[in-house]
Amino acid sequence: MRIAIFSDVHGNKHALEAVLADIRNRGPGRVVCLGDLVGYGAYPDAVVQAVRESGIPTVMGNYDDAIANRRMVCGCDYKDEQALEAGVKSISWTLEHTGEASREFLLGLPERIVEEIHGRRVLFVHGSPRRLNEYLYEDAPAAGILPMLQEAKADVLVCGHTHLPYHRVVDGRHIINAGSAGKPKHGDPQAVYALVDMGKDIRVEFIKVPYDCESAARAVEKAGLPAEFAAILRTGIG
Repeated sequence: MRIAIFSDVHGNKHALEAVLADIRNRGPGRVVCLGDLVGYGAYPDAVVQAVRESGIPTVMGNYDDAIANRRMVCGCDYKDEQALEAGVKSISWTLEHTGEASREFLLGLPERIVEEIHGRRVLFVHGSPRRLNEYLYEDAPAAGILPMLQEAKADVLVCGHTHLPYHRVVDGRHIINAGSAGKPKHGDPQAVYALVDMGKDIRVEFIKVPYDCESAARAVEKAGLPAEFAAILRTGIG
C-alpha cells in the first residue's frame, strides 16, 4: 500500500493546494494528515475547511489543540525571547481568525490513528506517542527512542512537528517524519510530504512540491503577522 502523509500546514493554503494536487496526481491508496493545520500562516480557516471537506484522516497537532481550546500556549519550543513574542502574536491572531466551525473540527481531532498494515502496527501522531508537542529529531539517542516505540507497540511511527523530514530505523522499528507542507525548515521553500510504500519492505520517498511561496509570504505580511514567518516561507529556513 502506498500512503501519502503530510503535516504542519500552518495556515498556508497555497502550499496545501499544491500538495493535495500532487498527491492526487500520484494516486496513493491512502492519505493521512498529521495535524497543525493552523498557526503562523494567513489562512487558518481556509486550510481547516479544505482538510475537513477532503475527508482526509487527520490527527490533532499541538497548535490545533491550542486554538481549539482557546489557549494562549501551544507547547512550541521557542529559541529566544523574540521567537516567543512572535509566537504569542501568532496564537492571538490565529484565535481571532479561526471560525467556530473550524475550531469545532479541530476540537474533534484524535491524538493518534492506529492501523494494521501488512502485519505491522502503524501509529500516526503529531509529536510523539507521549505528547502532542514532543519533538522527535532524527539524531535522538536510540536508547531513549526504542523504549517509547516498544511501549506504544509501534512497528512504524509516523510523526511531524519538527518540520524536518527523515526516515530512521531503530532495532527494526521505523520512524518516519513527514516534514512540513506549509512551514518547511529543511532549507528549501518547497512544500514537502512523505510517500510511503508499506509492503514486504518499507520504502519512503520525500516529495518536494513547488508552490507560490511568495504569495503565501505576502499574505502573512498583509495580515500583520510577524515578518519572520514570511521569511521562513521564502527560504525554508527557520
